Amino acid sequence: MIIDLLTRVRIVPVLTIRRRQDAVPLARALVAGGIDVLEITLRTEAARDAARDIIAQVPDAVVGLGTVLSAQDLADAEAMGARFAVSPGSTAALLAAPRRIPLLPGIATASDAMQALAAGHQAVKFFPAGAMGGIACGVFGLEALGGMGGVSFMSQLVGTVTGAAYALAAGAALYGVLKATVGIRLSEDGERMGADLAIHNITAYPEEDATRMG
Repeated sequence: MIIDLLTRVRIVPVLTIRRRQDAVPLARALVAGGIDVLEITLRTEAARDAARDIIAQVPDAVVGLGTVLSAQDLADAEAMGARFAVSPGSTAALLAAPRRIPLLPGIATASDAMQALAAGHQAVKFFPAGAMGGIACGVFGLEALGGMGGVSFMSQLVGTVTGAAYALAAGAALYGVLKATVGIRLSEDGERMGADLAIHNITAYPEEDATRMG
C-alpha cells in the first residue's frame, strides 16, 4: 500500500500542528486542493489529538504519523487509525517492532537502507535531506546508477529547495554587505595598475623585473 501511495502522490506534506482546532480545517483545505496523504508529526502536545480528529472527521485524508521514535509510538499510531508511520531514524528496536501498518524508517546511508531492507521494510525516508540528501536520494533509488534496488525512497523535497534558497539568499546578502563596505572591485586607477601593484605594491613576477633591470 505504501509503495502505491508514494508513487501516486509524490509529495507528502509534513504537518506540525500546535493547536488542535487548526487540524481539521487544515486537512480539509489540503484534501480539497488535491493533497490527501498527510504526515502529522508527533512533535507537539496537540499532535495526537489533531491526528485523531483528522482521521475521524476527514475521511478522504490518508493520515500517517511522523516523528515515530519507539515501538510505543508505532503502537499508538496503529491504535488511533493511522495508515502509515514515519521515523527520522532506524533503531534496531524500531525496525523489529511488530506492526500492522507500514513504517518508513529514516535512513541516511546505504548501510541504513540495507538494515531496513533486511528487516522487511520496502520503503524508507531519506532524512535529513538537504541539498546533498536530495541528490543522493536519487542516486540511491536508481538501479542504473548502482543504487539500492528494491527500496523505495521518500525524500524531503522541501529540504533541498530550502537549502538552495538559503544558500542563494545568504550569498546575495554577503555580496551586498561586502559591496557596501569594503567594496568588491578595485578603483579605476587600481584596475589600470593591476591588483599586484595597487594592493601589494609588487609586480606579478618581481624576479623577471629584477632581471630586466639588471
